[in-house]
Amino acid sequence: MESILSFCFAVLIAPLLPAVIQKVKAYFAGKQGPPLLINYYTMFKLFKKGSVYSTSTSFVFKLGPVVGFSTSLMMLLYFPMAEIAPIFSFHGDVLILFYLMGLGRFFTILAALDTASPFEGMGAAREAFFSTLAEMTIFGILILFYRLTGSLSFNEFFSGNHMISLIGEYGALLILVVVGLYIVMLTENSRVPVDDPATHLELTMIHEVMILDHSGPDLALIELGAWFKLLFYAGFLARIIDPFHADNIILNGLIFYGVVTFIYITIGVVESITARYKMPMVPKFILTPFILIFFVTILTMGVLQ
Repeated sequence: MESILSFCFAVLIAPLLPAVIQKVKAYFAGKQGPPLLINYYTMFKLFKKGSVYSTSTSFVFKLGPVVGFSTSLMMLLYFPMAEIAPIFSFHGDVLILFYLMGLGRFFTILAALDTASPFEGMGAAREAFFSTLAEMTIFGILILFYRLTGSLSFNEFFSGNHMISLIGEYGALLILVVVGLYIVMLTENSRVPVDDPATHLELTMIHEVMILDHSGPDLALIELGAWFKLLFYAGFLARIIDPFHADNIILNGLIFYGVVTFIYITIGVVESITARYKMPMVPKFILTPFILIFFVTILTMGVLQ
Protein backbone atom coordinates (compact mmCIF):
# COMPACT_ATOMS: atom_id res chain seq x y z
CA MET A 1 0.00 0.00 0.00
CA GLU A 2 2.88 2.39 0.79
CA SER A 3 4.33 1.80 -2.67
CA ILE A 4 1.03 2.57 -4.38
CA LEU A 5 0.50 5.74 -2.33
CA SER A 6 4.08 6.84 -3.06
CA PHE A 7 3.53 6.29 -6.80
CA CYS A 8 0.21 8.19 -6.75
CA PHE A 9 1.80 11.09 -4.86
CA ALA A 10 4.68 11.25 -7.40
CA VAL A 11 2.20 11.33 -10.30
CA LEU A 12 0.17 14.09 -8.63
CA ILE A 13 3.15 16.28 -7.73
CA ALA A 14 4.98 15.89 -11.09
CA PRO A 15 3.13 18.83 -12.77
CA LEU A 16 3.67 21.06 -9.71
CA LEU A 17 7.46 20.93 -9.54
CA PRO A 18 8.20 22.37 -13.04
CA ALA A 19 6.29 25.47 -11.93
CA VAL A 20 9.06 25.96 -9.36
CA ILE A 21 11.50 26.38 -12.27
CA GLN A 22 9.20 28.99 -13.81
CA LYS A 23 8.98 30.82 -10.46
CA VAL A 24 12.76 30.91 -10.09
CA LYS A 25 13.23 32.19 -13.64
CA ALA A 26 10.57 34.85 -13.04
CA TYR A 27 12.34 35.90 -9.82
CA PHE A 28 15.61 36.39 -11.69
CA ALA A 29 13.75 38.42 -14.33
CA GLY A 30 12.15 40.62 -11.67
CA LYS A 31 8.66 39.29 -12.36
CA GLN A 32 5.99 37.63 -10.25
CA GLY A 33 5.69 34.60 -12.51
CA PRO A 34 2.77 32.22 -13.04
CA PRO A 35 0.98 30.55 -10.11
CA LEU A 36 2.41 27.25 -8.88
CA LEU A 37 -0.72 25.43 -10.10
CA ILE A 38 -0.35 26.74 -13.68
CA ASN A 39 0.45 23.31 -15.11
CA TYR A 40 -2.71 21.77 -13.62
CA TYR A 41 -4.77 24.58 -15.23
CA THR A 42 -2.98 23.95 -18.53
CA MET A 43 -3.69 20.21 -18.38
CA PHE A 44 -7.37 20.83 -17.64
CA LYS A 45 -7.59 23.24 -20.59
CA LEU A 46 -5.83 20.88 -23.01
CA PHE A 47 -7.92 17.83 -22.07
CA LYS A 48 -11.10 19.88 -22.62
CA LYS A 49 -10.03 20.67 -26.19
CA GLY A 50 -10.05 18.36 -29.19
CA SER A 51 -7.00 17.29 -31.18
CA VAL A 52 -6.45 18.51 -34.74
CA TYR A 53 -4.81 16.12 -37.23
CA SER A 54 -3.31 16.90 -40.60
CA THR A 55 -4.52 14.80 -43.54
CA SER A 56 -0.86 13.94 -44.25
CA THR A 57 -0.41 12.12 -40.92
CA SER A 58 -1.13 8.48 -40.12
CA PHE A 59 -1.88 6.48 -36.97
CA VAL A 60 1.81 6.84 -36.00
CA PHE A 61 1.23 10.53 -35.26
CA LYS A 62 -1.49 9.61 -32.75
CA LEU A 63 0.56 6.77 -31.28
CA GLY A 64 3.62 8.94 -30.42
CA PRO A 65 2.11 10.85 -27.44
CA VAL A 66 0.47 7.71 -26.00
CA VAL A 67 3.67 5.64 -26.07
CA GLY A 68 5.78 8.54 -24.75
CA PHE A 69 3.38 9.11 -21.85
CA SER A 70 3.09 5.40 -21.02
CA THR A 71 6.83 4.75 -20.95
CA SER A 72 7.49 7.79 -18.74
CA LEU A 73 4.74 6.70 -16.34
CA MET A 74 6.20 3.18 -16.17
CA MET A 75 9.54 4.58 -15.03
CA LEU A 76 7.89 5.90 -11.85
CA LEU A 77 6.40 2.44 -11.23
CA TYR A 78 9.91 0.99 -10.90
CA PHE A 79 11.67 3.82 -9.05
CA PRO A 80 11.89 3.90 -5.21
CA MET A 81 10.77 7.35 -4.11
CA ALA A 82 11.54 8.55 -0.58
CA GLU A 83 12.89 5.30 0.91
CA ILE A 84 9.75 3.44 -0.18
CA ALA A 85 10.07 0.36 -2.37
CA PRO A 86 8.63 0.74 -5.89
CA ILE A 87 5.53 -1.12 -7.01
CA PHE A 88 7.59 -3.32 -9.33
CA SER A 89 11.24 -4.31 -8.94
CA PHE A 90 13.45 -7.10 -10.25
CA HIS A 91 17.08 -7.70 -11.15
CA GLY A 92 17.76 -5.97 -14.47
CA ASP A 93 14.87 -3.50 -14.30
CA VAL A 94 17.23 -0.56 -14.93
CA LEU A 95 18.07 -1.87 -18.41
CA ILE A 96 14.44 -2.40 -19.34
CA LEU A 97 13.41 1.01 -18.06
CA PHE A 98 16.03 2.93 -19.99
CA TYR A 99 15.13 0.99 -23.13
CA LEU A 100 11.47 1.80 -22.46
CA MET A 101 12.42 5.46 -22.30
CA GLY A 102 14.23 5.00 -25.60
CA LEU A 103 11.06 3.42 -27.02
CA GLY A 104 9.05 6.49 -26.02
CA ARG A 105 11.60 8.76 -27.68
CA PHE A 106 11.58 6.56 -30.80
CA PHE A 107 7.82 6.93 -31.23
CA THR A 108 8.02 10.68 -30.55
CA ILE A 109 10.58 10.95 -33.35
CA LEU A 110 8.42 8.79 -35.64
CA ALA A 111 5.41 11.01 -34.94
CA ALA A 112 7.49 14.09 -35.80
CA LEU A 113 8.67 12.52 -39.07
CA ASP A 114 5.09 11.46 -39.87
CA THR A 115 4.06 15.11 -40.23
CA ALA A 116 6.37 15.50 -43.28
CA SER A 117 7.38 18.89 -41.86
CA PRO A 118 11.02 19.83 -42.57
CA PHE A 119 11.25 21.62 -39.22
CA GLU A 120 10.02 18.61 -37.25
CA GLY A 121 12.38 16.35 -39.18
CA MET A 122 15.25 18.65 -38.23
CA GLY A 123 14.26 18.50 -34.56
CA ALA A 124 13.89 14.71 -34.72
CA ALA A 125 17.41 14.35 -36.12
CA ARG A 126 18.85 16.54 -33.36
CA GLU A 127 16.90 14.69 -30.67
CA ALA A 128 18.13 11.30 -31.91
CA PHE A 129 21.75 12.46 -32.09
CA PHE A 130 21.92 14.13 -28.68
CA SER A 131 20.03 11.35 -26.88
CA THR A 132 22.42 8.78 -28.37
CA LEU A 133 25.35 10.67 -26.84
CA ALA A 134 23.57 10.93 -23.48
CA GLU A 135 22.91 7.18 -23.44
CA MET A 136 26.66 6.54 -23.26
CA THR A 137 26.75 8.30 -19.89
CA ILE A 138 23.61 6.56 -18.65
CA PHE A 139 24.98 3.11 -19.38
CA GLY A 140 28.35 4.15 -17.94
CA ILE A 141 26.57 5.03 -14.67
CA LEU A 142 24.69 1.71 -14.68
CA ILE A 143 27.93 -0.23 -15.17
CA LEU A 144 29.54 1.75 -12.33
CA PHE A 145 26.59 1.14 -10.00
CA TYR A 146 26.64 -2.56 -10.89
CA ARG A 147 30.29 -2.68 -9.85
CA LEU A 148 29.52 -0.94 -6.53
CA THR A 149 26.33 -2.83 -5.61
CA GLY A 150 26.39 -6.04 -7.66
CA SER A 151 22.82 -5.31 -8.72
CA LEU A 152 20.94 -3.95 -11.72
CA SER A 153 17.82 -2.86 -9.86
CA PHE A 154 16.92 0.68 -8.86
CA ASN A 155 15.56 -0.51 -5.53
CA GLU A 156 18.75 -2.41 -4.68
CA PHE A 157 20.94 0.55 -5.70
CA PHE A 158 19.58 2.43 -2.69
CA SER A 159 19.15 -0.33 -0.11
CA GLY A 160 21.29 -2.99 1.56
CA ASN A 161 24.91 -2.87 2.72
CA HIS A 162 26.32 -1.44 -0.54
CA MET A 163 23.78 1.29 -1.21
CA ILE A 164 24.72 4.23 -3.42
CA SER A 165 25.14 7.33 -1.24
CA LEU A 166 27.41 10.33 -0.91
CA ILE A 167 28.20 9.31 2.67
CA GLY A 168 29.22 5.81 1.60
CA GLU A 169 32.62 4.36 0.77
CA TYR A 170 32.79 5.97 -2.68
CA GLY A 171 31.06 9.21 -1.69
CA ALA A 172 33.81 11.49 -3.00
CA LEU A 173 33.75 9.80 -6.41
CA LEU A 174 29.96 9.90 -6.51
CA ILE A 175 30.14 13.71 -6.57
CA LEU A 176 31.40 13.36 -10.15
CA VAL A 177 28.52 10.96 -10.87
CA VAL A 178 26.07 13.56 -9.53
CA VAL A 179 27.58 16.18 -11.86
CA GLY A 180 27.40 13.78 -14.81
CA LEU A 181 23.83 12.71 -14.06
CA TYR A 182 22.78 16.36 -13.66
CA ILE A 183 24.07 17.13 -17.18
CA VAL A 184 22.26 14.06 -18.53
CA MET A 185 19.08 15.28 -16.81
CA LEU A 186 19.37 18.66 -18.56
CA THR A 187 19.99 16.90 -21.89
CA GLU A 188 17.25 14.29 -21.66
CA ASN A 189 14.69 16.85 -20.56
CA SER A 190 15.58 19.48 -23.15
CA ARG A 191 16.67 22.13 -20.67
CA VAL A 192 19.17 24.99 -20.97
CA PRO A 193 22.05 24.96 -22.02
CA VAL A 194 21.25 22.03 -24.36
CA ASP A 195 17.79 23.20 -25.40
CA ASP A 196 15.44 26.02 -24.48
CA PRO A 197 11.82 24.96 -23.84
CA ALA A 198 10.71 28.61 -24.09
CA THR A 199 12.24 29.35 -27.48
CA HIS A 200 9.94 30.39 -30.33
CA LEU A 201 12.29 30.02 -33.30
CA GLU A 202 11.89 26.71 -35.13
CA LEU A 203 15.43 26.71 -36.52
CA THR A 204 16.96 26.68 -33.03
CA MET A 205 14.50 24.27 -31.39
CA ILE A 206 15.22 20.63 -30.62
CA HIS A 207 12.42 18.96 -28.67
CA GLU A 208 9.78 21.68 -28.94
CA VAL A 209 9.88 21.72 -32.74
CA MET A 210 8.99 18.00 -32.74
CA ILE A 211 5.65 18.58 -31.05
CA LEU A 212 4.50 21.72 -32.87
CA ASP A 213 1.67 19.87 -34.68
CA HIS A 214 0.29 18.18 -31.56
CA SER A 215 -2.68 19.75 -29.84
CA GLY A 216 -5.35 19.13 -27.20
CA PRO A 217 -5.13 15.81 -25.29
CA ASP A 218 -2.15 14.65 -27.36
CA LEU A 219 -0.13 17.70 -26.29
CA ALA A 220 -1.26 17.16 -22.69
CA LEU A 221 0.06 13.58 -22.76
CA ILE A 222 3.41 14.79 -24.14
CA GLU A 223 3.71 17.43 -21.41
CA LEU A 224 2.77 14.95 -18.68
CA GLY A 225 5.31 12.44 -19.99
CA ALA A 226 8.01 15.14 -19.95
CA TRP A 227 7.18 16.06 -16.33
CA PHE A 228 7.27 12.40 -15.25
CA LYS A 229 10.66 11.95 -16.89
CA LEU A 230 12.05 15.09 -15.24
CA LEU A 231 10.79 13.89 -11.85
CA PHE A 232 12.43 10.50 -12.45
CA TYR A 233 15.84 12.08 -13.11
CA ALA A 234 15.49 14.55 -10.21
CA GLY A 235 14.49 11.64 -7.95
CA PHE A 236 17.47 9.60 -9.16
CA LEU A 237 19.79 12.47 -8.24
CA ALA A 238 18.02 13.02 -4.92
CA ARG A 239 18.47 9.38 -3.89
CA ILE A 240 22.23 9.74 -4.41
CA ILE A 241 22.50 13.13 -2.68
CA ASP A 242 20.10 12.52 0.23
CA PRO A 243 22.24 11.17 3.12
CA PHE A 244 19.38 10.97 5.67
CA HIS A 245 17.50 7.74 6.26
CA ALA A 246 15.00 8.08 9.10
CA ASP A 247 12.61 5.43 10.38
CA ASN A 248 9.64 7.73 9.83
CA ILE A 249 8.05 7.50 6.35
CA ILE A 250 6.66 11.04 6.44
CA LEU A 251 10.02 12.50 7.49
CA ASN A 252 11.78 10.57 4.70
CA GLY A 253 9.22 11.88 2.23
CA LEU A 254 9.67 15.49 3.36
CA ILE A 255 13.47 15.22 3.08
CA PHE A 256 13.34 13.48 -0.30
CA TYR A 257 10.93 15.91 -1.91
CA GLY A 258 12.83 18.79 -0.28
CA VAL A 259 15.99 17.64 -2.11
CA VAL A 260 13.98 17.14 -5.33
CA THR A 261 12.59 20.68 -5.05
CA PHE A 262 16.13 21.99 -4.50
CA ILE A 263 17.20 20.27 -7.75
CA TYR A 264 14.33 21.95 -9.60
CA ILE A 265 15.42 25.30 -8.11
CA THR A 266 18.97 24.76 -9.38
CA ILE A 267 17.55 24.09 -12.87
CA GLY A 268 15.76 27.43 -12.67
CA VAL A 269 18.98 29.15 -11.57
CA VAL A 270 20.98 27.50 -14.39
CA GLU A 271 18.40 28.57 -16.96
CA SER A 272 18.39 32.11 -15.56
CA ILE A 273 22.13 32.74 -15.58
CA THR A 274 23.21 30.79 -18.67
CA ALA A 275 22.28 30.85 -22.33
CA ARG A 276 21.77 27.89 -24.60
CA TYR A 277 24.94 26.68 -26.27
CA LYS A 278 25.47 26.92 -29.99
CA MET A 279 24.67 23.61 -31.70
CA PRO A 280 28.35 22.64 -32.33
CA MET A 281 29.05 23.03 -28.59
CA VAL A 282 26.18 20.78 -27.45
CA PRO A 283 27.80 17.39 -28.31
CA LYS A 284 30.95 18.37 -26.38
CA PHE A 285 28.82 19.36 -23.39
CA ILE A 286 26.88 16.07 -23.50
CA LEU A 287 30.03 13.95 -23.79
CA THR A 288 31.70 15.65 -20.78
CA PRO A 289 29.83 13.54 -18.17
CA PHE A 290 30.76 10.34 -20.00
CA ILE A 291 34.44 11.21 -19.48
CA LEU A 292 33.74 11.88 -15.79
CA ILE A 293 31.96 8.54 -15.35
CA PHE A 294 34.74 6.74 -17.21
CA PHE A 295 37.39 8.09 -14.82
CA VAL A 296 35.22 7.31 -11.78
CA THR A 297 34.88 3.71 -12.98
CA ILE A 298 38.65 3.45 -13.45
CA LEU A 299 39.26 4.84 -9.94
CA THR A 300 36.85 2.35 -8.35
CA MET A 301 38.88 -0.46 -9.91
CA GLY A 302 41.82 0.57 -7.73
CA VAL A 303 44.29 0.96 -10.62
CA LEU A 304 45.90 3.97 -8.90
CA GLN A 305 46.43 2.25 -5.54
